[in-house]
Amino acid sequence: MGSITERNGILQYNFRYLGQRFRESAHMTATDKNRSLCAKRVQKIEKDILAGLFDYETCFPGGSQMARFNSTNNIAFSPQSLQMCFSDFTEIWFMEKQVEWRVSYRDTVRISLDKYILPHFGGKALTDVAKPDILEFRLYLSKQPGKGGNVTMSPSRINHIMTPLRMILNEAADRYGFMSPWQHIKSLKEGRTQVQPFSLGEVKKLIRSVRADYKPYLTTRFFTGMRTSEIDGLKWKYVDFDRRQILVREAWVQGRQVPTKTDGSVRDIEMASLVYEALKAQKTRTGGRGDYVFCSPSSNKPIANRNFVRRIWYPLLERQKLEPRRPYQTRHTAATLWLASGESPEWIARQMGHTTTEMLFRVYSRYVPNLTRQDGSAFERLLSSRFKTPLQADSQITEGCYV
Repeated sequence: MGSITERNGILQYNFRYLGQRFRESAHMTATDKNRSLCAKRVQKIEKDILAGLFDYETCFPGGSQMARFNSTNNIAFSPQSLQMCFSDFTEIWFMEKQVEWRVSYRDTVRISLDKYILPHFGGKALTDVAKPDILEFRLYLSKQPGKGGNVTMSPSRINHIMTPLRMILNEAADRYGFMSPWQHIKSLKEGRTQVQPFSLGEVKKLIRSVRADYKPYLTTRFFTGMRTSEIDGLKWKYVDFDRRQILVREAWVQGRQVPTKTDGSVRDIEMASLVYEALKAQKTRTGGRGDYVFCSPSSNKPIANRNFVRRIWYPLLERQKLEPRRPYQTRHTAATLWLASGESPEWIARQMGHTTTEMLFRVYSRYVPNLTRQDGSAFERLLSSRFKTPLQADSQITEGCYV
C-alpha cells in the first residue's frame, strides 16, 4: 500500500509498481495540508496502477526513478506489461472496503490478512493464484493450532479466514476480466453451535454466591441475554427505568466504544423485575461515577472482561462444582429460560437481537423439553381429548375427521 514519508522536511511518495518499490519527491513541505493532498494523490496513483492506466513519465516528468526503466530494456508503460502483485491489490481492496465495515470486523480482516493470507499469497501475481493454491492454503490452515486449547483450527475459523481471500480474488477477476480461481470451492461444514445453558437452580446458586459488587452484573447477564460487548459497553443513558427497558445501542470491543455487532442488534430489552432491582442497586454504586453502568472499581471504564473471567467467573464455577464454560453461556441461558417459560419466539428473537426466529429454533429449542418436561405429552392430551375411543379401521373413517 502506498504511503507518504518525509525526508529533510520534504514529503515523498512511496508506492509499488511492476513488483518494485518506488520513491519520488512531492516537492512539498511537510505540513498537514500538504500531507492530505499527497495522500489523495498516492491513492489516485495506486488506482491507476490497478486499472493499467498509470504512466510513470507523465506522472513524474523528470523523476529520479525514471532511469530504472530506461536502463531495463526500455520497458513500455502499457497495461500489457503490468502484472499486479496480490499484496498490492489486497491493500487497495482493503482500503476501499473498510469504509463499509464496523471497526471490529475491519480489525478481524486485518489480522487474517497479515497473519495468514498475505504471507501465503503476497508475492504472487493475481493471475498466478490458481484453485490448487487455494485448496492447499485451506489444508495448511486446517493444521494450524486452534483457540482455547484446541489442537487445530475449527471449520468456522477457517471459513472466516478464507472469506477475505474469496472476496479479493473475485473482485480482482471482476475488475480485470479474468476468470476467478474461486470456482466450486465450498465452505467447510461447521458443527452445531455448542450451547451449555445453566439451569434456573444453577443460576440462583451463582448469583447468590458471587461477590456482592458483581451480583447486579451477573443478574443482568443471565436475564437479558446481552452479549458481553453489549453489557460491558452499557451506559446509564441507555437504561430507561420509567419504561423498564435497556436500550442496546453500542458495544465495548477491544478497548473502544463501537456500534453494535449488526443493525439487528440495536434493540430495546424489557427488564424483568430482578433486572430492574439489580440495576437500581447498581445505580447507587456507580451512578455518579461516570457513563458506564458496570465499571472497574479503579476507574470509570467498563469492566476488564479478561480480569472478570480469570478472577471472578471461573473461580465461581469451581466453587459451585459446575463444569467450566464461557460467560457467553449466560446469553444462551436467557434464551432457553425464555423458551421454557412459554414466551413468544418472536419476542425472544427481538430480545436477543435476532432478525428472525431461525437461530432460536435451530440452536436453543432442543433444550426446552428438558426444562419444561414437554416431550410430546401436550399433543397426546390433545388427541385424547378429541378421540375418546381408539380409531377404527381406515375404511370406516369418514371425511372431515380433522382436529
